Amino acid sequence: MKAKELLKLGFPEGPAIGIALRAAQQFPPDIPHESIEQQLKKVLEEPAAFVEHPQLGELAELLAHKREEPKFVERDSPAPYQIWGQGLEQGALEQMRQSVRLPVAVQGALMPDAHQGYGLPIGGVLATEKAVIPYAVGVDIACRMKLTVFDVPAADLDRLEDQLTRTLNRETNFGTGGHLPKAGAARCARRSTLERHAVDPPALPQGARATRHQRLR
Repeated sequence: MKAKELLKLGFPEGPAIGIALRAAQQFPPDIPHESIEQQLKKVLEEPAAFVEHPQLGELAELLAHKREEPKFVERDSPAPYQIWGQGLEQGALEQMRQSVRLPVAVQGALMPDAHQGYGLPIGGVLATEKAVIPYAVGVDIACRMKLTVFDVPAADLDRLEDQLTRTLNRETNFGTGGHLPKAGAARCARRSTLERHAVDPPALPQGARATRHQRLR
């Protein structure tokens, strides 16, 4: 079970997603995926009927409480926002459209890598007035964009597309805990550091021979 599946079932964005995922993991492994979906959908439709359930009670209680929460009064018109990039996920676009309706929203933006998150889109930016929304940070707090300026005419990007694609895939680190082999770069960095901090060896008297360490320097 994944968060996107829960969103499609109609679960509200926020803590309910995490609680529902934990509840889904507690089902026996021989229970079909479809049966788990149906059970969670029943909780969503009638949470009051599952409040005392040993496995689904926490989720049901949260959903029942959400139904009783007062709705916010949205802005008279959505806050302005700009989209950078093309072909973004519809889920991310819809989340941004909802975010800029918040009464505290001032301005927004979607970065070229934006995709659906759990509240504000991942890769989305929302400026607010007199308000901080911790949940808008999302779970990709270390995710970022990098701009590199190449001394190459823009027209050459099409001609060099294959070469640039291979280079980006080779030099970009993907995945949690991954790293790039930088042995050559590390050696250069160490050598550069040593050179910056090195001091000239003391002058030797005429006719004296340098020690091994002095010869290495």
